[in-house]
Amino acid sequence: MIIGVPKEIKVHEYRVALTPHGAKVLAEAGHQVIVQSDAGSAIGFSNQDYQDSGVSIVNSAQAIFDQADMVIKVKEP
Repeated sequence: MIIGVPKEIKVHEYRVALTPHGAKVLAEAGHQVIVQSDAGSAIGFSNQDYQDSGVSIVNSAQAIFDQADMVIKVKEP
């Protein structure tokens, strides 16, 4: 399954729906995880942190919605 995590866009929303550790667990379970660039930057997770966890970084939320079988977010889209 392709699981996507877009960057939150609501004002003053700094959380991210999936940490690099959580992404690694999903990737190790056989899922493909895609995360929007800078999705976790507001809370200290870099794109490299996610890449080191075995996920792919994409540039736009639209890419997440186009590719993912399941999208996880903090707030509704």
